[in-house]
Amino acid sequence: MWKCVAISILSSALALASPAPAAPQEKPRGQAPSDEELRARAEKLLAHQHSDDEALELYERVERHIDRTGGTDPRTLEDRTYRIVPTGGGNTKIIVRDQGIPSDPAVYNQQLQTLAALLQTMADPNNPKAKAAYAKRDKRQRERAQFLDAMNDAFLPKWIGSETRNGRACDVIELNPNPNFHPRSMFQDALSHVTAKIWVDHDSNQLARGEAHVTSDISFGAGILGKLYRGGVVSMDQAEVAPGIWLPTRYQYDFSGRKFLFAFQQHQVIEVVRYRRVGPPKEALLLVQGELASGKPFAGDP
Repeated sequence: MWKCVAISILSSALALASPAPAAPQEKPRGQAPSDEELRARAEKLLAHQHSDDEALELYERVERHIDRTGGTDPRTLEDRTYRIVPTGGGNTKIIVRDQGIPSDPAVYNQQLQTLAALLQTMADPNNPKAKAAYAKRDKRQRERAQFLDAMNDAFLPKWIGSETRNGRACDVIELNPNPNFHPRSMFQDALSHVTAKIWVDHDSNQLARGEAHVTSDISFGAGILGKLYRGGVVSMDQAEVAPGIWLPTRYQYDFSGRKFLFAFQQHQVIEVVRYRRVGPPKEALLLVQGELASGKPFAGDP
C-alpha cells in the first residue's frame, strides 16, 4: 500500500500547471520560460506521460529489486531479479535470480507455464475472470486519471535552471504545494505534504527524472490507518526505450512510517532493463508459447 502511495505522489507531481490554450514560441535553452510557456509544456508533458503509462502495459522488462537497511552503512536484506510481464489486468512477476543465484530451470519453466495459462484466460474477452480483471484495471486507470487531474491545482511550478542528464539537456522544475488547493480525497490531501523536482528533457518534453520529498507527516484515516513520516524521499528515472516512448529505468524509495500500530521502513532500489514489446495478452501468449516450445533459457537474464 505505502509504496503505491509513494509512487502516486511522485507520478502525480508531473502536472506542472493548468493547460494553456496554445503553445507559444519557446525560448532558447537555458532561459527561463514564461508562465504561459510553462503551462503549455506541462500540457505536452502530461500527454506524453499518459501515453508512456499506456505503453508500459505492452512491454515486458527485467527488474532487479534490492532492499537494504537504513543508515550510513546499509546492509542488503534481499536482492531479487524478476521478469515482469504485462497480462492485460496487471503484471506477472517471474523470479529470475534470488541473491544472485539463477532460478532452477524446472521452477522457471513452471512459472512460465502458469503465465501462459493466465494469458490464455486474459486473451478471451468473454472469460468471466478476464472480464473481472479488466474491470479492476479500468477502475485503477480511472482513479489514477482523476488523481492526475487534481494535480493541475495541487502544485505551483518554478523553473530553476537547466542541467544535462545522460548527455541530454533538461529543464529543471521545482514544484511546491499550492496553498489554495482543496483536496477531495485522502490521497489528494497527501500532496499538501510534498515538494517535488522534475527534470524534463528539453527536446522531447518527456520526464527524465523526478524526486518527491515528504515535508511533513502524512496521515491516513486520521492516523488510524497509518502515517508516512516526514523526510521520506522517492525518485524515478526514465529513458527512451523505443521511439517516442520513455519508461522507468530506476526507482528509489527511502521512507518510514506506521501501518496501524506497526512501524516500518522502506529502503529499496529497483533497476529496470531489457524492455521488450510483447503487446496485449493474445500477442504475449504467442511469444510465451514459442518460448516454452523452444526450451531455450530466458534471453533477458542480466
